[in-house]
Amino acid sequence: MTTTNTNQTTKTNVDQHLTFDDSVIEKIAGITATRVPGIISLDGNMFSEFADKVSSGNNMTKGIDADVGEKQVAIKMDATIEYGKSAPEIFEAVCKEIDSALDKMTGLKLVKFELHVNDVKTREELKKDDDKQVN
Repeated sequence: MTTTNTNQTTKTNVDQHLTFDDSVIEKIAGITATRVPGIISLDGNMFSEFADKVSSGNNMTKGIDADVGEKQVAIKMDATIEYGKSAPEIFEAVCKEIDSALDKMTGLKLVKFELHVNDVKTREELKKDDDKQVN
């Protein structure tokens, strides 16, 4: 006896595209970077500093610029690092963590990463700055 299977599954070809707004990539990078020891804050330009003072809320994309392609991402970031910490070690850790987070969450590959250290502060200086902004 011969059995013939007539139930054939046909796979439909679907044109699929998963895309991300630059701000989503910037936010992932910002949240990830602030979790790296030695990063005190992410800092933007004068306009974003002014916008932060005028608006309420915490802008996790401040100081970050992402160029997002179909499969790759380039990120530029401005940051204040903790006094006494190794800038090259912080750079390597931030780059590694952001690359991992982007790959896991988006499937995109980090192909270029620039970190511009624009200030060095002690934790005490940061606390004083925060106290000034509250008052």
